[in-house]
Parts: sequence; structure tokens; C-alpha cells
Amino acid sequence: MKRLLFLLSLVILFSGCNNEGTFTVKGTIKGENKKRSVYINRLEINTPVLIDSAKINKKGQFSFRVKSSETDFYQLGFSTSDFITLLAEPGEKIDIQFEGKTLFEKYTVKGSPGTEKLQYLDITLEKSRKQLDSLSQVYKEAQGKPGFDLTGPELESQYNEVVKAQRIKTINFIIYNTTSLASIKAVYQKISPEAYVLYDPKDLQFLKIVTDSLKLAYPNSKHVQALERDFEKELGQMYASRLEKLTKDLPETKLDPNLVDINGKRIALSSLKGKYVLLTFWSARAEICLRENLQLKDLYKKYSKKGFEIYQINLDANESDWKTAVKFDELPWISVREDDPLDPKNAILYNVKSVPTNYLYDREGNIVASNIHDRALVIKLEQVFN
Repeated sequence: MKRLLFLLSLVILFSGCNNEGTFTVKGTIKGENKKRSVYINRLEINTPVLIDSAKINKKGQFSFRVKSSETDFYQLGFSTSDFITLLAEPGEKIDIQFEGKTLFEKYTVKGSPGTEKLQYLDITLEKSRKQLDSLSQVYKEAQGKPGFDLTGPELESQYNEVVKAQRIKTINFIIYNTTSLASIKAVYQKISPEAYVLYDPKDLQFLKIVTDSLKLAYPNSKHVQALERDFEKELGQMYASRLEKLTKDLPETKLDPNLVDINGKRIALSSLKGKYVLLTFWSARAEICLRENLQLKDLYKKYSKKGFEIYQINLDANESDWKTAVKFDELPWISVREDDPLDPKNAILYNVKSVPTNYLYDREGNIVASNIHDRALVIKLEQVFN
């Protein structure tokens, strides 16, 4: 009996390991697609590599079991022009139903949150592209006709609004999905072959946040490593596009807290430009924050005269907790609090999931580091000021 239980436990153990090292895809193709086989490719950065194929039965069904040790991108389809992209994790059981003339046109996916995020990005972008194509066609047909002096600017304004709306949707997706590899696809979205959705140089701040977050979540991912290389060397050139003239007057999306300090004075983070600023989120009720404040006091004393400032945002619901802690510990820097702690807009914008969280800005107002604490922070400031 003991031997039987031992053997059964081994079966369970090894079957569990096998599931963790694979994911499955089951699909059903409805409608007019009459193909015999479907293929799955793994994306090696920008190059699809064939890893398997499957026959489609008479009911339009197919299945794959793919060996996988990490979250990765895959292409599932008939060809390089008719496919969908998967973001699959080991252990997932993915079920996809295709109902359109092409695979991409209409499908539903279950069992893969990452793939659902990619589908949302694709659908949102495709909708914007169709709107822009339609406006461009109307604009072309209206040229040279009576009244074009009025209709032309109106069509350009509508075009701008679609571009603006798509950019905001992409930024919002990134902010709420910084730890998902799907945010890489969002960063590289194109509104047209020559124009990125995130075309403004200021959008590099969002890319920096994504890069830093994914480096922590997926330090060995080839996609994250490629993203980091792009950020360091090439991203500055990616934002030149034809949309620049049309969108130059759009309001900028800024990471710029403007909050009231302990003395009742409203201070904007951008007013500190010219200094190295550590933006940090904290709570007086978190022991780890109180300990870090003691280290920050030493660093502030050492570097404040050299151009170092701290802009500290408190997240406590009770205002007296914040004020008492600031006065008791004699915190010498700028200490502010969310206007509505129950709706901490800045903490949401900076994707704060725990405290303390921080971002280091250089003298030009660019984020150069995030979530650096203890010895890492000491070394970074030594590099900056010595």
C-alpha cells in the first residue's frame, strides 16, 4: 500500500512539472476558412521561428502542446499575413474560437490574460486606423471642391482627435500594465507604417517606467533586454513621423505632481527643474518607510547643497498621521500629500503598488532611475554628485 501511494505521488509530481513546462492551445475555426493546417511560431525578438504545426479536422478543430519555460510571444496562424499573436505563460490552457474570414478579424480567447491584453491593443488600434483611413479618403475627395477651405481644417481637426484618443488609450494601457510583457507591444504600436502611436519625445518617460518594471519582473527575457537596448540607443529616433505637424498643439500628458505641502503651499514637481529630485511615495504607518526616512535625512544633509531635493508624497488617509510623522522626525525636504488620499491620482499614475516607491529625476526633469533603495540609492547619488 505504501509503495502504491509512493508511486502515485511521483505520477502527480511529474505530471505537475510537465504542465508547468508547457502550455496548450485548443482552437476552433468557424466560417469560411478551409485550411488543412495551422502553424505556431515563437517570436525571437522580431523574427518568427516555426516550432510546430497541427492539422485541422473536419470540425475545424486543432490543438497544440508547446514546451515553454517562460512567458513568451507566439504567432498562431495560416501564414505571415493571416495570424494572431499570443502572449502565453507556462501552464496556461488557451482556448480560441475564430469566426471571421481571416483569423485576426474576429476571435475570442480564454485562458490567457496576456493574449487578451494583446487582443485589446489590436482591436483598439485597428479601430483607430479605420477611422483615420476613412478621414484621409474623405479629405482626398474634398480637395479642390467648393468649401474645402472650411471642410479641410475640420477634417484635420477630426484626424487629430483620433490620433490623440489612440495615444491616450495606449498611455493608459501602459500605466496599468507596466509589469505585463503586453506593454512592450503597446510601446511599439504604429498608427501607420511610418508613425508610432507614442510619437512625442516626452513619451520616453512611460517607456522608462515600462523598462524598469519589466526588468524586475522578467530579468532574463530576451524581449525585455531588447527593449532596454532600444531605450538606451535608438528610441530617440523612433518618434519622427508625419503626424508631428498635425499633433504639435495637442496638450501634453505629464508626470508632474502639484500638491500642497505641510505648510499649506502648493508645489509642483516641475518647479524643481535644475535639481536632482527623488520623488518618493510613503506612509507614516509603514515601519519600512520610517526607517528609510532616517537614511534619506543623512543623504539630504550630504547632498542638498549640491542640488539634491526630495519631493515626498504621503498616502495616509489620516492627515494627522502625516503631519505628526513629519514634525516628529523633523523631515527637512518637501513633504506633500495627495489631494484626495482615497483617490490617489499620482500614485495611480506612477503605478505605485507598495511603499516606499521612488523615482529619481535628473536636472532636466527626466526619470533616470526608479525604486532604488538602501545601498543602491547611496551608490547612485555618489555617482551623480561626486
